[in-house]
Parts: sequence; C-alpha cells; structure tokens
Amino acid sequence: MKNPKFELFQSSVNKQFYFRLKASNGEPILRSEGYVSKQSCENGIASVKKNAPIDERYVRKGSGSHFTFSLKAANGELIGHSEVYTTAASRDQGIESVMKNGPGAPIDDLT
Repeated sequence: MKNPKFELFQSSVNKQFYFRLKASNGEPILRSEGYVSKQSCENGIASVKKNAPIDERYVRKGSGSHFTFSLKAANGELIGHSEVYTTAASRDQGIESVMKNGPGAPIDDLT
C-alpha cells in the first residue's frame, strides 16, 4: 500500500494543470477541473485540504449503478469530483477517504 497523495500534473493536450487525490491503493478518489496556471491548481489543492473534513461540502449524486460526489468550497465553487462508483456505499467510502486523507496528503509535483 502507498500513502495517499495529491498528484499535480500538466496536460500535454491542453497545457492546463490538474490535480488528483490518490488513495492508499493508488486509485484516484478526487479529480480537479483544469486550471490555466500552476498556482491556481495549487490553490485548488489547498482548498481541498481545507474543505475535505466538512461533510456539508460534499454533493452526493447517483441512482442505479452510477454514483458520484463533488467537493465544493464554502462559496459553492466546485473543487473536485469523484470517479463513478457502482453503489452508494462505495461512493460514501470514497467521501470518507477524502475527508480522512485530504487534509494531510502530500503533493507529488509531476510537472
């Protein structure tokens, strides 16, 4: 098992910066939207660290076998979104993982 971490990277396609929070099993549990600057992406990671422990910041969606969540800042801005889960329980485990690991996860700068 690996330690949870943020990966900060730049897309070779659109040159925007992104981050993903990876769980200890190496699977991504939260992904960002694209940022024009690296600094803005770093600010997004800081926002995850600040907002991750607050349950009210999570928007839970889903039905059938398609469940997701998003993390929003206090001002309602989207910070990141999850992968697709097949059950509500697995989605909720993803949220628990972000809540637990997000605040202290180190950043692996891949740029």
